[in-house]
Amino acid sequence: MFSIREILALAIKLEKNGEHFYRGAESRFADPSLASLLRWLANEELRHMEWFVSKRSEMKPEGKERDLEEIGDELLRDILGNQTFSLQEVDLSKIHDQVSLVDVAIEFESDTILFYEMLLTMVEDKETTDKLSEIIAEENNHIQSLRAFRTNPSGRSS
Repeated sequence: MFSIREILALAIKLEKNGEHFYRGAESRFADPSLASLLRWLANEELRHMEWFVSKRSEMKPEGKERDLEEIGDELLRDILGNQTFSLQEVDLSKIHDQVSLVDVAIEFESDTILFYEMLLTMVEDKETTDKLSEIIAEENNHIQSLRAFRTNPSGRSS
């Protein structure tokens, strides 16, 4: 069983991977509308990551809990390595069209929402649940923006 700090570490990794994916994809496609969408998504992921980092740093483990967490963190790093969850198998050099890229991004955002909804069931602090709910809503907005782009590539606004 993972501690809340370990779960927050997973959330941080998820957001970091999303930011990395979107920034990498932005540099591969020339369409300014797509580049704008990807840049916005990367910045959103970065903002979410910063909140999770802040939340995790507020939760300082003590004594035996700290020792167990250090072991847990090492185990988590060993298990996850450079895994990117739903992006782990994606090679950007093999994505040649915008529709495929958007489909991968939608899958990533959907997986992120599922993870955060699971996390929400484990949190009791109202301020944290409110912020997590806000992030879930933003992730849903990411999906809507991606779907809108897929439907009308030149008509996105944000």
